[in-house]
Amino acid sequence: MRRMREEPRPRESKPCPFLIRRMTREDLPAVMDLEKASFRSPWSFELLQRELSHDWSVIFLLEEPISEGCRRLLGVSIFWIVHDEVHVLNVATAPEHRRRGVGRRLMEATLDEGRARKCCLATLEVRRSNEPAINLYKSFGFRPVGVRPNYYVEEGQPPEDAIVMVLDF
Repeated sequence: MRRMREEPRPRESKPCPFLIRRMTREDLPAVMDLEKASFRSPWSFELLQRELSHDWSVIFLLEEPISEGCRRLLGVSIFWIVHDEVHVLNVATAPEHRRRGVGRRLMEATLDEGRARKCCLATLEVRRSNEPAINLYKSFGFRPVGVRPNYYVEEGQPPEDAIVMVLDF
């Protein structure tokens, strides 16, 4: 006797506990803390401050409500929109909150912003050794198109190549 295959049940959609918003100058200290916790070579305060002043630069913060009126910063996405292209510069997730969908939600918001602004292409560079990030980007349809040799250079570390990835909208 053959068993009938059950139809998959629709997933119950849970409300997303995350809030995504644009960064302001008041967020600089918290973003700097996140940068320092996430990267060996974090962006500088001055560089982040400068990004806030460019018309083409967008910085999204992903936060989680922790109590009435209070939120915890879990991630940041920094990208440029130039003409019809999104260029992703930086995606960071607080180390203790990785594997919770923070990076995925930030990338969704980043790409949604590009589509809303009629972009037709997204580009980024990623460390060759950063397999989790490469797999995340591939899940959105990014494809590797080249290598930038010795792109990441940090004191006391061997240089590392960047994989250049592109997504056509």
